[in-house]
Amino acid sequence: MTLVPLALPSTPDDWPAWFRERTQAELARAQELVDGLRAGPPADAVETLRRWDRAAGHLGNAAAAGSLFGNVHPAEEVRDLADAAEQEAQRIGTSWGLDRELYDVFAAIDDSAVAHDPLAARLLAKVRDDFRRSGVDQDEVTRARIAEIRERITELDQEFSRVVRDDVRTVRVPPERLAGMPEDWLAAHPVDDEGMVTVTTDYPDSVPVRMFARDQDVRRQVTVAFLERGWPATEPLLTELFALRHELATTVGYADWPSYDADVKMIGDGPAIPAFIERIVEAAEEPMRRDLAQLLERYRRDFPDAVEVPGYDYNHYAELVRAEQYDVDSQRVRAYFDFASVREGLLAVTGRLFGLRYERVDVPVWHEDVTVYDVFADADLPGLERGAPATSLETPLGRIYLDLHPREGKYKHAAQFTLADGVRGEQLPEGVLVCNFSRGLMEHDHVVTLFHEFGHLLHHVLGGHGEWYRFAGVATEWDFVEAPSQMLEEWAWHADVLRTFATDAAGEPIPAELVAAMRAADDYGKGIYARTQMFYAAMSYWFHADRVHGDDAPDLTSRMVELQERYAALPYLPGTHMFASFGHLGGYSSGYYTYMWSLVIAKDMFSAFDEHDLFAPEVAHRYRDRVLVPGGSADAADLVADFLGRPSSFDAYAAWLAR
Repeated sequence: MTLVPLALPSTPDDWPAWFRERTQAELARAQELVDGLRAGPPADAVETLRRWDRAAGHLGNAAAAGSLFGNVHPAEEVRDLADAAEQEAQRIGTSWGLDRELYDVFAAIDDSAVAHDPLAARLLAKVRDDFRRSGVDQDEVTRARIAEIRERITELDQEFSRVVRDDVRTVRVPPERLAGMPEDWLAAHPVDDEGMVTVTTDYPDSVPVRMFARDQDVRRQVTVAFLERGWPATEPLLTELFALRHELATTVGYADWPSYDADVKMIGDGPAIPAFIERIVEAAEEPMRRDLAQLLERYRRDFPDAVEVPGYDYNHYAELVRAEQYDVDSQRVRAYFDFASVREGLLAVTGRLFGLRYERVDVPVWHEDVTVYDVFADADLPGLERGAPATSLETPLGRIYLDLHPREGKYKHAAQFTLADGVRGEQLPEGVLVCNFSRGLMEHDHVVTLFHEFGHLLHHVLGGHGEWYRFAGVATEWDFVEAPSQMLEEWAWHADVLRTFATDAAGEPIPAELVAAMRAADDYGKGIYARTQMFYAAMSYWFHADRVHGDDAPDLTSRMVELQERYAALPYLPGTHMFASFGHLGGYSSGYYTYMWSLVIAKDMFSAFDEHDLFAPEVAHRYRDRVLVPGGSADAADLVADFLGRPSSFDAYAAWLAR
């Protein structure tokens, strides 16, 4: 049977009805399967697990549609429907997890009945653990309270995301105060009838201004506006969210939320998180001091009495350090990264690397900016087990949607969203890249971000051809999920790769010596970056761990300032509340450490590649087949060890940080 992707509505008016029909049908099918299990499971244990997995898959389809379209659809009516659908899917999932009749179905399965099927046995163990973590063994009153908590957590998380998404702040300045800005940026920001230029806090506006504007006060105003997004509206939402997470974790037997959350991650337990943070802090101490010394030396040429560089001046002066000491002018670099060329180059690079091809398709989408591609294999990929080679090359592996420019009401950061998880013979994987890039020239940092996020998309598609929804795509431990994306960033730093698509207006490819300088300049600031990331990780962890103290927990602003002073390389900007728009406090909760944890693994995996031949098929295809294709069908540590031929180590990361 040939699987086909979803058909989205062809007109804006059709969207509400389509969305209701899609999500209601998926929820109904999910509930039908679960009701059947409750009434009398099949005699065959594997079939019982299969029906549960398919129910979870249908529930996931509804939740995915809710999450995606709640963040990207231009119509507020559809976004509201999406938020409601996501809430309903979460509510149903919670009710299943607290249903003792359902738990008894899986508790009654004899382990020997699935011993012949390692993936079924893995699934059974995880399902039982899910029930335990859900609180199914609690009394009726407690289970009712757990259901209330989970429903409210979903509401708070959605409201937090909505406020951050919608709170776009502006700074209006006269054009003469925008000296230093790139010509294409100025052309895209015309003077209004009052003789002013409006700068928003969206990334294509705020990042270049903080980097290039010579007027310090303009940089300060834009930075403050950016850091104040969400304030004060999100503070009570977050305070309640953290308290409820703590109550949920302790109710089901954990010391605190970080311990509950870490129990299903590579790191294993909550106290290991601050220990990991301290390890990175120690490793980054000397690189940070070296970076800050260079930065302050340059800053004092303009401000002789300065003892530190304020955060609103960091991007600008770090750019000056790179330009003057490493001969890298970001405006010159931008000239080689036209958005359309970068997008096509990304597809060509990843296609060559992993043996894929992308065919653009003209199908209905939610906004005219969205481009759509079907993904095919250039050769049979045995790990996908898709059938005979003669037919597999004609069958799409999945469909990807690229929604890459900012607009009102859209998610403000960069992420991969799921439209559909893939299971062999039942449903094609479909993923969506949601970013906020310029339509013209891009900063190289944004090119790196695009490669990073596309890594998630590839993981989603290549890992979406197994037997179980539970293990589809990026369904690995959450502190591993960033590693494949972080490793793909390396291809955005290699001259031989960049020269295949990075050309200036005259068609000249980016010079190899400029790329070498860019890489040397990128090494500047690694210590500052690592310490900044550990400030974020500490905030993520301690905002949750502090709930142990109940009403005595410090308020969020005070705690943020304390943690910034302890961990960050740059000083706190008085009067700002960065945490109020730190969206990772929603999805990542106490686990923001995972970005650095996975970077350690990514650097180790990349050490297996030959920098002089990054497209060597033997290693690239081994990585594809042993890390990406399996999805979550094995523990991440085992996937990495299978690819590397040894357990992962800290050495490659430490060497990279120190160089």
